[in-house]
Amino acid sequence: MKLTTHILRSLRARPLVALRSSSSRTLLTQSHYRGASEPPLLQQTIGSHIASVASKYGDSPAVISKHQNIRLSYDDLHTQSTALAHGLAGVGVKRGDRVAVSLGNNAEFAIATYAVFKLGAILVPLNPSFNSNQVVAALNHLDTAHLIISLETNLPRKPPRSNVPLFQELFPSLETSIESELVPSLKNVLMVDNSYGRIDPSRFKAFKVFQNTLEDGTGRGTLSEKGLNPNDIVNIQFTSGTTSMPKAACLTHIGILNNGNSIGDRMLLTNKDIVCCPPPLFHCFGSVLGYMATATHGSAIVFPSESFDPLLTLKAVQEEKCTALYGVPTMFTAELELLQSGEVPYEGFQYLRTGIAAGSSIPTELMKKLHSTLNLTELTICYRMTETSPVSAMTTTDDPLVKRVDSVGRLLPHVEAKIVSATDRYKILPIGERGELVVSGYLVQKGYWNDPIRTVEVMIHDEKGNVWMHTGDEAEMDEEGYIKITGRLKDLIIRGGENIHPLEIENCLLSHPSVIEASVVGLKDERYGEVVAVFVRKDESKDITPDEVRDWVREKLSHHLVPKYVFFVDGYPKTASGKIQKFVLQEMGAQLVLEQQKIKESS
Repeated sequence: MKLTTHILRSLRARPLVALRSSSSRTLLTQSHYRGASEPPLLQQTIGSHIASVASKYGDSPAVISKHQNIRLSYDDLHTQSTALAHGLAGVGVKRGDRVAVSLGNNAEFAIATYAVFKLGAILVPLNPSFNSNQVVAALNHLDTAHLIISLETNLPRKPPRSNVPLFQELFPSLETSIESELVPSLKNVLMVDNSYGRIDPSRFKAFKVFQNTLEDGTGRGTLSEKGLNPNDIVNIQFTSGTTSMPKAACLTHIGILNNGNSIGDRMLLTNKDIVCCPPPLFHCFGSVLGYMATATHGSAIVFPSESFDPLLTLKAVQEEKCTALYGVPTMFTAELELLQSGEVPYEGFQYLRTGIAAGSSIPTELMKKLHSTLNLTELTICYRMTETSPVSAMTTTDDPLVKRVDSVGRLLPHVEAKIVSATDRYKILPIGERGELVVSGYLVQKGYWNDPIRTVEVMIHDEKGNVWMHTGDEAEMDEEGYIKITGRLKDLIIRGGENIHPLEIENCLLSHPSVIEASVVGLKDERYGEVVAVFVRKDESKDITPDEVRDWVREKLSHHLVPKYVFFVDGYPKTASGKIQKFVLQEMGAQLVLEQQKIKESS
């Protein structure tokens, strides 16, 4: 195993401040908090857990894939994933092997997830939008032995993309062999035909067929868990992040199983709930907040389409009488636009009560619209980071409204966090001061695969041996332990020595009736060092000028927060999980400013 298991302990470790129990009524004075110690952590593998869920909720719906017209009960899911596990073992998949999966949200992905876990192999979800260079880099970084991939890739707002060119590049002799000079570690490719006749699967004789492999393992009985450990790495997630260099975060059975369980508890999920999950399964949002949270509570998960489609999402909610809806701000915004335009009738949403909004800071105005328009009165907010399995803090369904729109809630059970100085990692800040959020507990990754340098940069040991994950997010904590994310430390704009937080301006602009979305970044400036630039997506039926944008901020906030540059856009560059890539906006903004200067100079 290439994961570096020894992480250098800091020579500067200092004692932790005394903590008050989360059950104590004493208010915090320092930004250091520990979640509840109950209920106890689940101490089992995910495979054994799904077996227990199937024995309890066997007839209950587990997976509803609307676009495939497939419905799996928990008995179906357990039986078919066991069969696929036997089939995979028959073609050589063994414990510790990395099994890459490049699929959209479908039944095959759901079954494959549990099959890989049951074998003790390591699931490696790949973003289906990866180009050939990204696929090759990801597979080689992990010495991946097995790949499960569909014939076509479905991406938001785009026609299906054939994967045949990718196959031809990876496997020059795929008619007879999958030997690949580009990825020499590959031993098997399992093909999922999602092309509906557009591609002839018989061309790929060297590939194994997913359904055939499942059928080969049918009727083989339960799998032995001998040698498996709940603390084993079972999932490697490539972080989407805001950089072009993703890292491979190594997560365990204990980490993602308990995280999903705690998330479901906070949402008050039961086996009667039906959760609509448009976020992708290749990301922690879909796989843990969605798939693990529902499975640990016997709830059903609904996949409206392989990739996000706001129309199909709303239809799935209506047709399946969903009680919960997941999304990131950009997804919810697209859905609200359809309702506002009348393209989707406002009916069939009365069953909705809860859900999760995550992915980036959730604007207050958007939260209010979701409460009032979609009946999501018990909507929860999650703070997540891939490296923490991924959720460390979350609101509850009955938190005061102000906490649900202005914070990411309090820590989940068995999680500890503190706010430290951005310039001194060991200085815990007083309540209400902004600094870096750091997290500790069962949920912290084991490290980045084969990347010891970047591992020790963010995972710091204290004198007791506890590992603290440095999130890179700026946050503040109140006296009750509620955490408010105020932005990314790298996104902070320093204008003439004053710290400016983009989220404050973004929230302000979202309250403007003509603004649908707004994203604020800092651009270099000779006089101030940095100045505020805003990229605005406006309502096409309304009009707004750059000066009106500036006046709105000036009136609502203060003069130094007024954007120097206002750019109108039709959309934003985003990560796979829906986060706006602000570093790309900065590059775009710098280029636009340069072009404006050239026009001025030539006139």
